[in-house]
Amino acid sequence: MQLVGSIPSPYVRRTRMLLEGRDYTFTALDIYSPEGRVALEKFTPAMKIPVLVDGEQTLFDSRVIYRYLTDKLALPALSWEQENTMTLIDAANDAFVIKMMVMRSGIETTDETLVTRLQDERLQQVLPLLETAVQEGQFAQWDYLAICLYCLLDWCDFRNLFVLADYPALHAFRDQHQSREIAVATDPRQA
Repeated sequence: MQLVGSIPSPYVRRTRMLLEGRDYTFTALDIYSPEGRVALEKFTPAMKIPVLVDGEQTLFDSRVIYRYLTDKLALPALSWEQENTMTLIDAANDAFVIKMMVMRSGIETTDETLVTRLQDERLQQVLPLLETAVQEGQFAQWDYLAICLYCLLDWCDFRNLFVLADYPALHAFRDQHQSREIAVATDPRQA
């Protein structure tokens, strides 16, 4: 199996963490460079990461890759409740990615700018729910759901996108798992 992506991407990192101890190669691309864009186009017309190539099978998107790996590696599938929680994690992740891209693009925004307002609304709804879910023990096991939450939180901290201290349970969760061997091995700060 070959996983294609970038080192900083939380979506790629979650897949790398899931594949811990398994035989695969990781192809790291700078997806914002002209060379990286050309290379990425060879793997996916969607022009997004991650991409998993397994023999003749090519899969786009971390959720699709997880579903594929669940079947291939006989991993436990997510329950419907976990799928909804995964959607919340992805919603927060997407909102932070959009906010970062707007900032990196130098686009002037205010709290009333549509793109800003929509992402902030999403985050104001989702982050307290994730905080409560951690407090209630929904992430007590180190499984794919916990990996995805960890990757979101650590990426937000890495990119300075929000203050983790405002969410003590989320902050403690991230700190609790930061020294895991796979978390250290995939840390984007080391790249």
